[in-house]
Amino acid sequence: MSEIKQYIEKSREIIEKISAQEDNIEQAANLFASTILSGRMVHVFGSGHSRIMVEEMWPRYGSFPGFNPIVELSLTFHNLVVGANGQRQAMFLENVGGFAERILRNFKLSKQDSALVISSSGTNIVPIEIAEIFQQNGIKVVSILTKAHSEKSNSKRKDGKKLSDFSDIILDTGAPVGDAMIDIENLQTPVSPGSTLGGVVLINSIKAKVASLLTKAGHPPTILSAANKVGEQQAIALFEKAYDEHASRLSKLYQF
Repeated sequence: MSEIKQYIEKSREIIEKISAQEDNIEQAANLFASTILSGRMVHVFGSGHSRIMVEEMWPRYGSFPGFNPIVELSLTFHNLVVGANGQRQAMFLENVGGFAERILRNFKLSKQDSALVISSSGTNIVPIEIAEIFQQNGIKVVSILTKAHSEKSNSKRKDGKKLSDFSDIILDTGAPVGDAMIDIENLQTPVSPGSTLGGVVLINSIKAKVASLLTKAGHPPTILSAANKVGEQQAIALFEKAYDEHASRLSKLYQF
């Protein structure tokens, strides 16, 4: 079997693993819908490449207000790789204790809020502390992690606790230990990770269910939509309405 077919087949396996988690996905969606209906926001945090899932949730086409994307550039800016703002610094900061408190100090949290924290390994200090602080504030935490990889990895925290220890609902990307899924002859280490694929499927499954719940509750969400789908004027109107709602919801997080 070619490497291309191998990756596609393993991707199908990941989707099957996610399909088996429908009950947990629905629980997460119910939690998030309740937060949005209350006028509050779902805080979404990810460091490193987990930022991809944060931006997949909001803002982009097919998404809607109600989510607060927390993307700390010092933990997620990978483009330069080396030199100033390089990857070495980002990976170092990801394991600095106390940094999470500085990030969340910017927001006035409420027990009506909920949170989604993404970390494939679930072992880096900042995402773990983010989830811990949310729970300390009475906020329910949903985590997206790679269960097999996390179980085989050591926490960077001295007490050994992982993201799963501060999660009310755990969703598994379905990727393997080490994340990379394809072994190539005469190549020592595997290539082509799977956690992003699994994470994006989970994100959009949650998003679809939340949209359904909001609509059934009589508060259909304002969806960012493409002009070639709804027409140019309607696309602009939806864009402005959605961003105005986001600003209105976000303002409550700064009302100390």
